[in-house]
Amino acid sequence: MVIYVELFYLKFEEVHKSTADKSALFFIPCPTLGALLAIEVNTLSMQISKIEVKNFRLLNDITMSLEKAPTVIVGRNNSGKTSLTEIFRRLLSDKAPSFSLEDFSISSIAGFRNALAKKLEGAEEAEIMAAIPAIELYVTISYEASSGDFGPLSEFIIDLDPECTDAIVLVRYRLGNDKIDALFAGIPDTPDAEFPTAVKLIRERIPQLFKLEVLAVDPTDPSNCTTVEFSKFKNLIGAGFINAQRGLDDITHTEKDVLGKVLSKLFKTANTASAPPDLRVKSDALEAVIKDLQEKVDEDFSKRLDELLPALQIFGYPGLTDPNLSTETTLNVSNILESHTRIRYGKGGGLFLPESYNGLGSRNLIYMLFQLFDFFRDYQTKLIKPSVYVIFIEEPEAHLHPQMQQVFIKQLSEIATIFSDTLNNGEPWPVQFVVTTHSTHIANEAKFESIRYFLTSQNGKTKVKDLKAAFVSSDSAPDKEFLHKYLTLTRCDLFFADKAILIEGPTERLLMPRLVEKVHAEAAEEPGLLSQYISVIEVGGAYAHHFYKFLDFLELRTLVITDLDAVMREQSKTGGRVVYKASRVSSGTGTSNASIKNWFPPQAADQDYLNTVKQKSAAEKISGFRRIAYQIPEKEATACARSFEDAFILANLALFGLAGFHATELEEKAYEKAQGIEKTNFALEYALDQTTWQVPLYIKEGLLWLSEKPTSSDHAPVNITASAI
Repeated sequence: MVIYVELFYLKFEEVHKSTADKSALFFIPCPTLGALLAIEVNTLSMQISKIEVKNFRLLNDITMSLEKAPTVIVGRNNSGKTSLTEIFRRLLSDKAPSFSLEDFSISSIAGFRNALAKKLEGAEEAEIMAAIPAIELYVTISYEASSGDFGPLSEFIIDLDPECTDAIVLVRYRLGNDKIDALFAGIPDTPDAEFPTAVKLIRERIPQLFKLEVLAVDPTDPSNCTTVEFSKFKNLIGAGFINAQRGLDDITHTEKDVLGKVLSKLFKTANTASAPPDLRVKSDALEAVIKDLQEKVDEDFSKRLDELLPALQIFGYPGLTDPNLSTETTLNVSNILESHTRIRYGKGGGLFLPESYNGLGSRNLIYMLFQLFDFFRDYQTKLIKPSVYVIFIEEPEAHLHPQMQQVFIKQLSEIATIFSDTLNNGEPWPVQFVVTTHSTHIANEAKFESIRYFLTSQNGKTKVKDLKAAFVSSDSAPDKEFLHKYLTLTRCDLFFADKAILIEGPTERLLMPRLVEKVHAEAAEEPGLLSQYISVIEVGGAYAHHFYKFLDFLELRTLVITDLDAVMREQSKTGGRVVYKASRVSSGTGTSNASIKNWFPPQAADQDYLNTVKQKSAAEKISGFRRIAYQIPEKEATACARSFEDAFILANLALFGLAGFHATELEEKAYEKAQGIEKTNFALEYALDQTTWQVPLYIKEGLLWLSEKPTSSDHAPVNITASAI
């Protein structure tokens, strides 16, 4: 069987039917983008509102809220994103879920040691059990009181508060009752026994002695719990998983008809007893075709095949008393679809190309659409409809160009709505999406409040940080509005960086690679800046302060390089108003730089604010994960620059013919030279042509601080042998 697919740039018209109505089973209606944008997303009457995971891999103890819109998880590699997907996959996909010692978080392993010590001390059984770690998943489902039939959720609503509209499900993998002796049997009877021996025995015993249990927890009284059958938990939550590794190899390696294999799953779903009538009709039609083929095989094919068998008798088989061999060939629709169905791409004029001839990006996109369609059909065909359905999509950006990535995350909910409206009589599919990504384009296109940031601390524990919760206060509104616009309009990779540098303008941006290279060569600290992933963002002195709260939220070690922007207070010649005029630093009284003023808020009594700022020590310029750097006098000098260009001149006097001048005159001449500089040409000249020069002291001090390991938190950035600058 062959199914032909027409592809359009950023538009999905339809999957063409190729061989009569038999292939209509796999028809996926996808309107144009214009129609998609016009569709409203159905409101869910039930949704997963919160997830808590304890003691599973990197997720030692995390809490994460989910949105109705796709929840987008961002963060660096090895920060726990895959662990979240895996615990749901293990519990909702495996027929008999189990865990190993390696599935327990590193920090929880100490619980086994503590439990052993308590047992050897003769502690009570309840105390020992409390010390033994358990892998736990809490799922909070919020519902509307007017939902009527709660379906599978009714088993988990055990509170008596009419105002409560949450139900909590706890799935726990723990040591079985009365199994303490069996767990620690044979471990040396001494508190200071070598624990590695115990670990080996515990590893072997966990699958036999631990058990999986499901509890309904009262949100108003967590001590009130009721045991529920595991099958009812699986009835409650439907799940789908689109893995990061999707087997979409390029034709230069090996052809894998990945898309064709998805069709066999669709048939199996349509062929179940609980499938909707329209699907049953189409699957029965396919069965009828195979039945006709089977009759032909039985009459003719088997007879011809039997003629091959007598040759076997010369080897003494089947023997004198055994019956003669005969053949029977059975055709199975599912096997035919899985092994012999290919998707072909129509090119016009009767030419159709194999699946692998199409671009990897298009194949990836169609594969994900097919998978979503398969999950929807899976939901439709269940006898007991899940109350909620969650789909985990790992790294959808694979092979997609930036615009496709942005369209995908924007249209994800609308695709689900199309399935509901066109194939489910308008009844909403209660689906939520959890997307893990390393794409700045997806992260920037996602709704601001739906982003969850996964951060790994130095002790190996993952923290989940919620942008919506961090910017909920009214005083955060200006920063939130600015960041939302900035992240939408620009490529911002702060979510994935080890460290960051915020700079003023194009001169610093063009020269920054050379500045970092020079400081890296002088720094004693290893591995140094060039072996770390540093995000450089040009924001200007007027906007950098909007990032302060965001940087603190990310716990991202960041250097803010800005200008003193000295100004002098004057009386206006007309009207007597007070005005502030740009000036040299030595004659200035204040600064026009918003980044500095938000870092060091001016005091009303401070009549010489600029001098106050100049006197700040290096330690005072550090605030948590952030450090600010602005112009300071070069070593053994008093002349101070106002901007980067004159700071560069003062750091390289001989290069600009200014050696030997008095400090005040020197400052004046550097200031004048800086005013006549064409910034882009200046930056390119000293970045590419003249590379023998000194880094201005304020930037050098800042970059040396940035190269150090963090000391104000247990968060340590991951080192990668590449530079993003």
